[in-house]
Amino acid sequence: MPRKLLSVDGGGVRGVVALEVLARMEQVLRDESGDPGLVLGDWFDYVGGTSTGAIIAGGIAIGLPVSRIQQLYRENMRHIFTRAGLLGLVRARYDEAGIEEVLRREFGEERTLGSPDLHCLLLLGMRNSSTGSPWPVSSNPAGRYNQGPGSNLELPLWQLVRASSAAPTFFVPEEVAVGGQTFVFSDGAVTTLNNPALQLALMATLPAYHLGWPTGRDELLLVSVGTGTTERAQADLRADDLNLLSYATAVPEALIHSAGVQNDYLCRVLGECRHGPVLDSELGDLVGGAGLLREPLFSYVRYDAETHPGSLEALGVGHLSPERLDAIDGVDFLEEMSEFGRAIARRVEAAHFDGFV
Repeated sequence: MPRKLLSVDGGGVRGVVALEVLARMEQVLRDESGDPGLVLGDWFDYVGGTSTGAIIAGGIAIGLPVSRIQQLYRENMRHIFTRAGLLGLVRARYDEAGIEEVLRREFGEERTLGSPDLHCLLLLGMRNSSTGSPWPVSSNPAGRYNQGPGSNLELPLWQLVRASSAAPTFFVPEEVAVGGQTFVFSDGAVTTLNNPALQLALMATLPAYHLGWPTGRDELLLVSVGTGTTERAQADLRADDLNLLSYATAVPEALIHSAGVQNDYLCRVLGECRHGPVLDSELGDLVGGAGLLREPLFSYVRYDAETHPGSLEALGVGHLSPERLDAIDGVDFLEEMSEFGRAIARRVEAAHFDGFV
């Protein structure tokens, strides 16, 4: 039986961009399947996300239609991004009480990673700050750390989503008791998991993860959805313009961006890309079997776009501001971000899912 995987990038409030693409995808799949009540959690077999992508992936996994997750974002983003008081600003820009209240309510206090009401397998990307390592946490019941008492499957789902969303300087880290130890977790975006597509494919297929789904262009479909790609080109930059402060602010963002692009690149090289934006002027988009393997590991689709003026013009939304679209805490710009997302969503086609519907 062919398997379908869905990956959602991190990006703060820019999750509304991905949600517009997912809403269009859900409608296309409803039309193609003839099922007007189809939800993505019932169509995809394994869903993964990091940071805001973890919130979205978690909502999909518990069976929410995309419209309900969009409503969650519209109604709660200002509450989630509530400025911390003067004393709290030493720890983080925003008060964690807001995001914790929303996640507890939406995911439930009692639902765990292993709850039987999850509609599909779920992967959440986070960073264990205590061990200094990326932690892709999966609901796969056969997983090594999901066995017996104290398994990861017993952990509260809302708390894992909170851990994946604990963006450094924006929210304080989350402490989670795992197997008798307490670990401090921060946003998975500061690892290579901000775009978790490749990790999701590996955890679905590598024997070490004890799932072992078959590979092949007709056996596995990997759909990856971004939240907008930011490239800060500075044509007039001079060496003297860079200093310790500029490096401290620019390097983390640059590394997150580069890791996300590299993961997308590797997915196109290892799979057969059916759709995706241009990677760069040398590679093009690698669409149509231009990858490395004679027998691709999966069929691959990537929906995303850059926010620089040229890309916005090509999408027909040149009037939008790149600076506003880039703000991961830009709660005042949700409608502009949604418009950007709808422009990307117009590229979703039924042909991208041929052979899997």
